[in-house]
Amino acid sequence: MSRPSHASLLDGLSEAPSVRFNNRIYEMKDTGADVITMSLGEAFFDISMPSFDGMPSADIHHYSHSRGVPLLRQKLAKHASVDSGLPVDPDSEILVTAGSKLAIYMALTAVLEQGDEVIIPEPAWVSYPDQVRMCRGVPVMVPWHEGYEAPASYITPRTRAIVVNNPHNPTGRRLGTVELQSLHDLAVKHSLFIIADEAYSEFLPKGERFISADQFDPERDHTIVCKSMSKNYGISGWRIGYLIANRFMIEQINKLQQHIITCAPTILSCYLAENYDMLRETTRPQISRVVDVRNRMAEELAARDIRCLPGDSTFYLFASLGESRLNSEDFATELLSRHKVAVVPGIGYGGTCDRFIRIAVGAEPEERLLRGIDAIASMIAATR
Repeated sequence: MSRPSHASLLDGLSEAPSVRFNNRIYEMKDTGADVITMSLGEAFFDISMPSFDGMPSADIHHYSHSRGVPLLRQKLAKHASVDSGLPVDPDSEILVTAGSKLAIYMALTAVLEQGDEVIIPEPAWVSYPDQVRMCRGVPVMVPWHEGYEAPASYITPRTRAIVVNNPHNPTGRRLGTVELQSLHDLAVKHSLFIIADEAYSEFLPKGERFISADQFDPERDHTIVCKSMSKNYGISGWRIGYLIANRFMIEQINKLQQHIITCAPTILSCYLAENYDMLRETTRPQISRVVDVRNRMAEELAARDIRCLPGDSTFYLFASLGESRLNSEDFATELLSRHKVAVVPGIGYGGTCDRFIRIAVGAEPEERLLRGIDAIASMIAATR
């Protein structure tokens, strides 16, 4: 008897390289290996153990409203209005979901028809192209060296959306008002959506203000903003993200939410709503610290003649392999094998990024990060 075949869609998808490498690290650590982990896309904060004592068991163990626990929506909407300078209606313009990754996927599903094109500037977060394919679309990649003015030359009659990552994973770059306004002008001129991935909106240098994409689209006619509470609060395993869009798009995306997950995890959402201010007070200083570490590590890399693409935010650096003869996949594999140092191959961030590796500084103390950077410099020298 023949076995039914799987969907051909899956043959066109690849494993997320960051997840694949980190799975290998988890397996190595399970055997007792000491790995300097500079591959994890998260920050490790000192956060108190959550207590659910005193919370209403009649609520937390059951479904919530599919758009999210009302109190959490209110807290998030108030904070988001600060980023954009625009009011956010917690009842109709925000939807809480299970991580910003799902938020982006549902946004793409909501706007794409079969064969629609989505412009994605490189370096691109690893899941963008495959999520576009999963939504029946065609990813159109813009080489990293062409800059943020380049998307205009990639627009065709089939173009439906532009993905904007700000602050940027993997470079740590922030988009300014001129660049964001230019993208919005393109969106208006060509009737496009801007899907703004703002998962790292709070990982900025101290004293800097984040500029949200929807600031330039007051009616949110063409802008869908995707944010991550779990990433910004050092609880990425909790998988809590949210979307901000106009009332009609939230209603449409909420249909997807209802059929995919029903609602975000109620117990976690209730805890975050009740402890929102405490968590912000606890994590904001730690965010400042990790961004400072990120920028000190950029200086350390430069001191070893390792160039990074420009950026000053997040906890990522996108470092050039310089004169190494290895491609990024082989370099990361050898670095892990020889030095027990984990980074992510740049090829996962686009076809023009194979001469880079992504370095994350959120999971290790500074002394171990310096050892990791020394190992990277040694590997580049040894593989010239």
